[in-house]
Amino acid sequence: MTQTAQIQSIIDRFVHSDQRGALLPLLHEIQEELGFIAPGAVPLIADALLISRAEVHGVISFYPDFRTEPPARHVIKLCRAESCQARGGAAIEAELSHHLGVAMGHARKDGQVALEPVYCLGLCAIGPNAMVDDRPVARIDSAAIGRIAGEVEA
Repeated sequence: MTQTAQIQSIIDRFVHSDQRGALLPLLHEIQEELGFIAPGAVPLIADALLISRAEVHGVISFYPDFRTEPPARHVIKLCRAESCQARGGAAIEAELSHHLGVAMGHARKDGQVALEPVYCLGLCAIGPNAMVDDRPVARIDSAAIGRIAGEVEA
């Protein structure tokens, strides 16, 4: 099945003519099944929901959890909230970015790892913090960076 056919199948299962406010749940469903929201999905979603392509694109680009490219094999979400920054978050970000060879907000070209910002993981008292493949890691220091890098490089 082609990607376009998969997207249309999800839309057909999900969207009903009387359903209002379906855009966010539909985007989540597409990303859950495909791993990202392909650019080709935008016109299909807009047509199905009778909204503009600009509206669909605006929602996708507004929410940081929506991806328009396939995700990296490993995703590290590093907290940038005030508490983590006060505990040395900027230095941790620089060291982690250098160690992994990837800039914040990007995936490495080989698709192995992505480094993404997140604004509060709710672990403020034990920061700086990150989510490594949906697993929280607290009190990040140089030693933790080495362990994280070893984990995502394997």
